Amino acid sequence: MSFRVLLTDSVHPVCTELLEEAGMEVVDGTSWEMPEILSRCANVEGWIIRSGTTIDAEMIAAAQKLVVIGRAGVGVDNVDIPTATKKGVLVLNAPAGNTISTAEHTMAMLLALARKLAPASSSLKSGNWERKKYTGTELFGKTVGIVGIGKIGREVALRCRPFGLKILGSDPVLTHEAAERLGIELVDIDQLFSESDYITVHTPLIPATEGLLNDETLAMCKRGVCIINCARGGIVDEQALLRALESGQVSGAALDVYSSEPPNSELTALIAHPGTVTTPHIAASTGEAQEKVARQVTEQVIHALRNEPVETAINAMALRMAAQPEVQPYVALAQMLGRASRQLFDGAVDRFVVRCHGDVPRRYTDVMRIAALKGFLEGSWNEVVNLVNAPIIAENAGIEVDIHTFHPGSSFSNLIEIEMSGSDGSFSIAGTLFGSKDARITAIDGYEMELKASGRILLYRNQDRPGMLASVGLALADAGINIGSLVLGRNIPGEEALTAVTVDQPIPQPILARVAQIEGVHGVCMLELMP
Repeated sequence: MSFRVLLTDSVHPVCTELLEEAGMEVVDGTSWEMPEILSRCANVEGWIIRSGTTIDAEMIAAAQKLVVIGRAGVGVDNVDIPTATKKGVLVLNAPAGNTISTAEHTMAMLLALARKLAPASSSLKSGNWERKKYTGTELFGKTVGIVGIGKIGREVALRCRPFGLKILGSDPVLTHEAAERLGIELVDIDQLFSESDYITVHTPLIPATEGLLNDETLAMCKRGVCIINCARGGIVDEQALLRALESGQVSGAALDVYSSEPPNSELTALIAHPGTVTTPHIAASTGEAQEKVARQVTEQVIHALRNEPVETAINAMALRMAAQPEVQPYVALAQMLGRASRQLFDGAVDRFVVRCHGDVPRRYTDVMRIAALKGFLEGSWNEVVNLVNAPIIAENAGIEVDIHTFHPGSSFSNLIEIEMSGSDGSFSIAGTLFGSKDARITAIDGYEMELKASGRILLYRNQDRPGMLASVGLALADAGINIGSLVLGRNIPGEEALTAVTVDQPIPQPILARVAQIEGVHGVCMLELMP
């Protein structure tokens, strides 16, 4: 059977070559406008795009025979994955094709900063001969801090070692053993900031990394530090970086990505600053990278159309099972518990165990395991996490993952529990559903409670004695923060309790610090479970 594959973005010629060699018909839609795409996509089984085409629900509905969508690149935010999954359309990407190119561009940026290549070249082209002005520094013996040890971060580390650089790494899920195998000293982010001569970021743009390098964190760095961002615009607060460059706190910055692309007028001063090296989002733009992503995604599309196994599916079996109405509430519960566990326990994790009780969770144990793991890993800095790659990311991070079914002495008919352990201790959390959508946390680290799993929740441990809540309430009231509800968990009256206070507004860090200073209160943290 001959399949028709639609191309609506310019992809490397190897894509067409491979499709034709496989006996498939290539439909060139690169010049089509939206109305023509909608009217002519009904008879294609495959669709390959880059970043220029957004495949939404309307387009998926119009492509009535569509079997597979291939994204020649990493990000798939321009594909409506839930709709594709509901329609049974497989979504594939090419996650590794641009890894080497981006890592090499990072090294080029690093060397350019160390040897002041950009301003020296500009000066010479202007007719000047200023050898002393552009004296550089050796990389040998210096310290580079890599924020995010995913595929690209690991390749950067590999290339830093021959230069004699000391390599620090910060990553929320990587174990010390895995980091050691990579030749990286795993440290917390504050230590990385304070000890690095060069800081390079390799994380996705998620809430945990947005504005990660800002006025406060840049002030923590060594004076004269150099900053490199070839990951995502928005990870570096660009106005804060400009202020740090002007003050001398940062001696140089190399940027390939920006919060606004093309850069708007607010970025003009930063780009023009003599201490910056700037490129127009080209870290992955090499002929080799473009060929690799085209080859990888095309080969995967061919496999999918031939009903053969694929390796880069975004919405493979786990996501298809998760789309079933019966299991969706429990998938959401498992993800919520995983997300909560990451927020409440920030230590190193070597082992991650999911336990399921009840008819629905037990029938879908593998989906529950992956969903809980996805929630836990979503706050990581490695890469975008989904129900397909979550186990792979955990394996690469050195985390042992297991799943059990169990029969707790509990009144809850369906219960999911997560237990994690590592060199920094252990932590557990459990939850259930009341009805189809009302998720409740039923236990946190051994303290039984019934806590509605939504909104902003202040959690702390305290001595179980009169007046504790009043002291905390006063600190919140002085800050104008309204309390919504209170839940208390305790094992032995008069000893220690776990208190959960839902609040209507975010609690600023100084107020959290004030709560932590109250006598008898410790382990203060915020749990964000917004809808």
